[in-house]
Amino acid sequence: MSVYVDAAGNIRACYPAAQPAVQRLFIGSHLDTVPQAGAFDGVLGVVLAVALVKLLAGRFLNFEIEVVGFSEEEGVRFGIPFIGSRALVGTVDDQLLSCRDGAGIRVVDAIRAFGLDPSKMNEARVNDDALGYLEFHIEQGPVLESLDLPIGIVEAIAGQSRLDFVFEGEASHAGTTPMNLRRDALAGAAEWICKVESEAQATRGLVATVGRLQVQPGAGNAIAGNVLASLDVRHADDATRKQAVEAFQACANEIAKRRGLSVSWKYNLDQGSVAMDAALVKTLNASVSHSGYPVHKMVSGAGHDAMIMASRMPAAMLFVRSPGGISHHPDETVRAEDVAAALMAGKAFLEKLQESALS
Repeated sequence: MSVYVDAAGNIRACYPAAQPAVQRLFIGSHLDTVPQAGAFDGVLGVVLAVALVKLLAGRFLNFEIEVVGFSEEEGVRFGIPFIGSRALVGTVDDQLLSCRDGAGIRVVDAIRAFGLDPSKMNEARVNDDALGYLEFHIEQGPVLESLDLPIGIVEAIAGQSRLDFVFEGEASHAGTTPMNLRRDALAGAAEWICKVESEAQATRGLVATVGRLQVQPGAGNAIAGNVLASLDVRHADDATRKQAVEAFQACANEIAKRRGLSVSWKYNLDQGSVAMDAALVKTLNASVSHSGYPVHKMVSGAGHDAMIMASRMPAAMLFVRSPGGISHHPDETVRAEDVAAALMAGKAFLEKLQESALS
């Protein structure tokens, strides 16, 4: 394989085809993860891609294979995720390059400091005639484990809405303010949080999370006058997700009005769902079945490079079971037999694409 590093720091390795001037299949995932994480998030997909090429044992197919190890997916340092895959689809612009990390260093400066040339970012962009993109990734959740399945086929990546809600009341003394005269922002936020949970439980496929609270003044003997609460809502169907967000907004308004509070919110992210390519999903279904494993289709609640790559080419994903549903944690792991299942399905996938190319 010919290997190089592009201007975004992606490691890219090309395995040639049996004949020149043919389409290219991209297989990969990301090399980074979050602080205090495990050893398999992202990088397992890169290792599996290399292993698939190795399984060909020098045999060339009727299409090229490019293995990509994306330099950045998580958005930890600069607050902007998918820098690696954005480079391949051509959406790394000046605004992204000017984003700064906690030390004030811009993306463009970090690229230069690493020894790369950001002016060559356009050279990282893939051609429009790509055969497709395949990504292997640990599930990062408990579904496959609960079903006792080694692998699962991703049909879609859920859309996400992320908002900050601010409940405003009146801070006052905890000992001298009667209960009936209080305008407790934290009590109002707590009621709303419970409502968010119950409504999400009643809607199939919906997940909604309030994961962060900032309480002012934040003293044990003071009634909270101001609470900022994050809201993360995800669903494979964008209409369902948006309806849920609107319902949570209406609920916040009702609670605030009844309790003598005010409430406002702002969007931090409103990202649509991304369906995987129907033809590649069908090929992946047949590949999993041919390899002797049950076919289980699922929705990814987490974002992945596949959703970025899908904007430029057909994309597909295969999940590998996460024992205990653990990810982004030092205890994150995989089972050898599940990795073998993914490799077998991946090899069958390549064979079926080869059959299609020959027909």
